[in-house]
Amino acid sequence: MRNHHKLRAFELADELAVTTYRLTKDFPREEQFGLTSQMRRAAVSVPSNIVEGCAKPSQLDYVRFLDISYGSACELQYQISLAHRLDFLNQSDFEVLNGIAVETSKVLSGLIRSLRNNL
Repeated sequence: MRNHHKLRAFELADELAVTTYRLTKDFPREEQFGLTSQMRRAAVSVPSNIVEGCAKPSQLDYVRFLDISYGSACELQYQISLAHRLDFLNQSDFEVLNGIAVETSKVLSGLIRSLRNNL
């Protein structure tokens, strides 16, 4: 089986999840079951699907879970933008979180492309 700890994509995804949790803890209370919850679920989905994909025996299943992870990273990018526009994230926090999300998406995209070329 593959070791997810050796993947740069996993390192970034883990950082994305931790940072998302930290930066959403001060969102308005009325968003606890709204945007806060949505962002946290999407953020956790990114590394979780990388880990699950690494545990799959087939390369095709591995890529399928990486695709899901990539989709969650893209979803989170929109939610980060929305949170910023609603003034839940200040400019500095937006730039940090969005930067990690964009980098995570780029690395995942490259990994997926590379694996697909070898199928």
